[in-house]
Amino acid sequence: MGIANKLRLSSSLSRILHRRILYSCAARSFTTSEGHRPTIVHKQGLDILHDPWFNKGTAFTMTERNRLDLRGLLPPNVMDSEQQIQRFMTDLKRLEEQARDGPSDPNALAKWRILNRLHDRNETMYYKVLINNIEEYAPIVYTPTVGLVCQNYSGLFRRPRGMYFSAEDRGEMMSMVYNWPAEQVDMIVVTDGSRILGLGDLGVHGIGIAVGKLDLYVAAAGINPQRVLPVMIDVGTNNEKLLKDPMYLGLQQHRLEDDDYIDVIDEFMEAVYTRWPHVIVQFEDFQSKWAFKLLQRYRCTYRMFNDDVQGTAGVAIAGLLGAVRAQGRPMIDFPKMKIVVAGAGSAGIGVVNAARKTMARMLGNTETAFDSAQSQFWVVDAQGLITEGRENIDPEAQPFARKTKEMERQGLKEGATLVEVVREVKPDVLLGLSAVGGLFSKEVLEAMKGSTSTRPAIFAMSNPTKNAECTPQDAFSILGENMIFASGSPFKNVEFGSGHIGHCNQGNNMYLFPGIGLGTLLSGAPIVSDGMLQAASECLAAYMSEEEVLQGIIYPPISRIRDITKRIAAAVIKEAIEEDLVEGYREMDARELQKLNEEELMEYVENNMWNPEYPTLVYKDD
Repeated sequence: MGIANKLRLSSSLSRILHRRILYSCAARSFTTSEGHRPTIVHKQGLDILHDPWFNKGTAFTMTERNRLDLRGLLPPNVMDSEQQIQRFMTDLKRLEEQARDGPSDPNALAKWRILNRLHDRNETMYYKVLINNIEEYAPIVYTPTVGLVCQNYSGLFRRPRGMYFSAEDRGEMMSMVYNWPAEQVDMIVVTDGSRILGLGDLGVHGIGIAVGKLDLYVAAAGINPQRVLPVMIDVGTNNEKLLKDPMYLGLQQHRLEDDDYIDVIDEFMEAVYTRWPHVIVQFEDFQSKWAFKLLQRYRCTYRMFNDDVQGTAGVAIAGLLGAVRAQGRPMIDFPKMKIVVAGAGSAGIGVVNAARKTMARMLGNTETAFDSAQSQFWVVDAQGLITEGRENIDPEAQPFARKTKEMERQGLKEGATLVEVVREVKPDVLLGLSAVGGLFSKEVLEAMKGSTSTRPAIFAMSNPTKNAECTPQDAFSILGENMIFASGSPFKNVEFGSGHIGHCNQGNNMYLFPGIGLGTLLSGAPIVSDGMLQAASECLAAYMSEEEVLQGIIYPPISRIRDITKRIAAAVIKEAIEEDLVEGYREMDARELQKLNEEELMEYVENNMWNPEYPTLVYKDD
């Protein structure tokens, strides 16, 4: 250990890798080597088999079975991980239908049950299955199936996963965080359950979202599953159905408001950052009135970001930049796009704010540039077009309220309907973040035929599937194949015949948030800056080849998610270096990080991504 401590890291990649080997031998906690060096455990026998972090099932070698008192507790045939996965996949296909609780239990939920049981008994194998089949299972552990899971969580709950902090725990949170067994936590996803996807207030059931997001952090970003923590902050619920349900697992009281609510969140943040000073906290599915306030309250103090506000915005911007490229134009033409936005919640306003900043940056970041960028958006909410004539405008939407006289010249007025706005504006893009399924009606889509764009774009981004503003079939059938379509939930491509395909791009937040989190972690940046978020978006937008975007493919397939995440993380680190925010990560200090060239930076990221491999287990008595 003394020799390892005296080693100094050079900028030479070969010496960096060499030092990792030395640290591995010294049994230091170093991400690169975790899948290869022995792991010390303090339990044996059935305790090991019942611990999903260390359980290998039939893959325990005979040597380990002797060492860990497992001989006789497992069938004698030792199987490797690939044989285990093959057996599991065979069983999964056979059991999918049998796992249903009846005709009302969809097949997707049956898959979730089976995968969740695997997660409960063997984490390594679970993540190996998830990574190897990410296109098939991402929609199961995340959107859209996770929405169904959250709606039924009290009935599905079997084994606790994550932590629950409630309004009843005020004054106790600082001690509660030490109940979590991991000495190091890198990522926390936290929700208060107040706005789960487009499903509304689901109270304590919202923990399902935090679990699903962290599954993707492990699968896409290679965050070690022993260092992630899903968190539910239960401050009550205003969902009357849950308040009357005797089976509901959360506090059966109305939500805290005002200072009482803030006090709970403040105490939680202070507690987790006291125990884990370098943790990154992702806020998820907080209702709009709190999403923006909490983001502004904490973002300059803690390593945190809000995925609904910033992640959704980043993915949408990447798609919008892709839509510009799909017209055969350079991304620098983005500030010329006219965009009608349906939805003024945290996601909608988050996208508009980020898109305005992107446009302004392209125009020189001057005051004139911001004014020019602001004029490219028409925001429509449930009451219609937002103008300065509206009373009690939400402060977050205020900057995008159109001037009354200007609208009168366009033939529009305060509260104009979506179809009226589309008809008069003739936008390049119709962007839906309303959570209102079918909002882009036949009449609205017909109005989009008047777009001045050579290749108009429809972004139906609301989740889950039933909340999508329209389906790709709806859009392509009215606007024809020469358009761009993107959605928040997965849809199948539309076949036109003669080999022509209408591509259904899924603008999924999982393209960005794992890379943002990983890049922030590996850079050591104390905050998640706007520039780091912008770098992530532009990296995603540039990922597709010219040939692909000209075919209307603006987002990559989910099967490439590990490569996408690696590149986005590298872009985030590079931006953090340029902003002088890097503080280093473990043995890689800030100076050494700054010396890495692009190729070395990519290798640095890849070498710090956890892979689901069984470590050798060594027992040590406490």
